[in-house]
Amino acid sequence: MFETIAVPVWVVWVVGLLALAGLLDRILMPSVSWYLRRRLNRVIGRLNERLSLQIPPFKLTKRRIMVDRLAHDPKIIAAILEHMQEDDVPYEVAQARAVRYAREIVPSFSAFAYFALGTRAARWLSEKLYRVRLGYLDEGALDKIDPAATVVFVMNHRSNMDYVLVTYLAARRSALAYAVGEWARVWPLKQIISSMGAYFIRRKSRNQLYRRVLARYVQMATEGGVAQAVFPEGGLTRQGELLPAKLGLLSYIVAGFDPDGGRDVVFVPVGLNYDRVLEDRVLLASANKERASFGQKLRGAVSFIGTHIVMRLRGKYRRFGYASVSFGHPLSLRAFLQSHAGEPEEMTRDLGDKIMVEVGKSVPILPVSLLACVVLGHRATSITRQDLHARAQAELQNLLARGAYTHIAPENHARAIEQGIDHLLLRKMLIPGTGGLAVNPQEVALLRYYANAIAHLHHGRE
Repeated sequence: MFETIAVPVWVVWVVGLLALAGLLDRILMPSVSWYLRRRLNRVIGRLNERLSLQIPPFKLTKRRIMVDRLAHDPKIIAAILEHMQEDDVPYEVAQARAVRYAREIVPSFSAFAYFALGTRAARWLSEKLYRVRLGYLDEGALDKIDPAATVVFVMNHRSNMDYVLVTYLAARRSALAYAVGEWARVWPLKQIISSMGAYFIRRKSRNQLYRRVLARYVQMATEGGVAQAVFPEGGLTRQGELLPAKLGLLSYIVAGFDPDGGRDVVFVPVGLNYDRVLEDRVLLASANKERASFGQKLRGAVSFIGTHIVMRLRGKYRRFGYASVSFGHPLSLRAFLQSHAGEPEEMTRDLGDKIMVEVGKSVPILPVSLLACVVLGHRATSITRQDLHARAQAELQNLLARGAYTHIAPENHARAIEQGIDHLLLRKMLIPGTGGLAVNPQEVALLRYYANAIAHLHHGRE
């Protein structure tokens, strides 16, 4: 029993290291965690002092805890029981599915990743690609929003750049939570996007249990005061036009809203426009059922990036014109429901229509969209540069008089239009012709794509 046993030295070292790790885990790590947590709380406190919409405790809750809360919410338990009966599966199987869905949806928000890395990267990328312009149609109304209200930014969806641009421009107001499609569930995008507070959704899923879990998460985030960014069109516009609202996320918010509760929900319409949408040709091809393979998309992306890197190295790189964002007039959900009677589905549909009208009014006029409208409406085969410039100026003043917006200063209108003409020539949407400039017949669809961005403004949408 007390005999000496020979043990290899490396075993002694391994045992010693494991013992040391256990000691650190039990004694030192709690102290370090407490210290780091204290510093993080101080940073969050300083952030909340400068943000218009403070980061709520819900958003800072550990992901593991949020997954447990969601998966064991009474409404989810009821959904699990229904799923168990409908699919004839044991309770444990149905519950495991709900937990899996919860883990898939709930993000792992990091304030450091969002503000120290995400917003700075968004600002750098936005300003490298575009001349960024920001405008408020009613900044006073935005400042008067109840600090306790949940703010939902509702915007048109023209490009995947929308996420980057709005993150940068809304950074001084709050940290936004986006609903992101399945395209982003690949490494390393998934980890990065989740740390930015975005949650993943299966847009085409018809699984009722999944839908119930997603709806409950959206409702819990709304009840918790999380500022959100929603694209009610349900995806990128393929031909550039403003699309009617799809009511998925909006219906979840309305269904979980208590008009007599202490927290209102305020929708802020946001209009985005670009002189160049990075994916414009890909979107047009998909609208025409000419879907490219993954390899073709990858080769196109690599070629695009490589071309512009070479241009930058040669000193010939030019930004892609203007990118502009307008924040419109806020809409209180409580006030809307008080002034509307009817079935929930009908009220949600009316709400979606009203929000999209306000989003449409917020879309800013930019040179390329303006010029595309002018040249497509010009009946002659060619037009001089001077005549095109004059017609664009006249059309701009007409739209502004009807209540449209541009966030380019009046003294810069002439220069911006000239830059827009150069942009159309550079991309060969306009080509030199007899007696002036002519529309390139091969690029009519692309011109129409950009004209569609402000087509609703010409139609006098009310």
